[in-house]
Amino acid sequence: QVRLKESGGGLVQAGHSLRLSCVASERTFSSYAMAWFRQAPGRSREFVAAMSWSGQTTEYEDSVKGRSTISRDNAKNTVYLQLSNLNADDASTYYCAALLPGSCWGTGLASSWGQGTQVTVSS
Repeated sequence: QVRLKESGGGLVQAGHSLRLSCVASERTFSSYAMAWFRQAPGRSREFVAAMSWSGQTTEYEDSVKGRSTISRDNAKNTVYLQLSNLNADDASTYYCAALLPGSCWGTGLASSWGQGTQVTVSS
């Protein structure tokens, strides 16, 4: 089972950008579709973005579409999430996930989850 570790969260001013990273422990990372989810206090987990193992296919949640980019570097066992023009609704703990093969990306059916990295947005 691949282990995942996120980084890159922190306090960000509204309107600014940040990039989250998720490093996997094993080379099998390159065989997984990868996704980012987020969960704010008192709210359910929300799908943010996903990318196929090859990087050729991506999917985004509507509220981040056009201002976010998911990417991956299989040589570095790393998936990234670039978020721009941050607003208060983006404040959450962000989790990366190695998705189960054949699963619908937005359902959160994953082989592994990271422990999360918190993003706080200041006005």
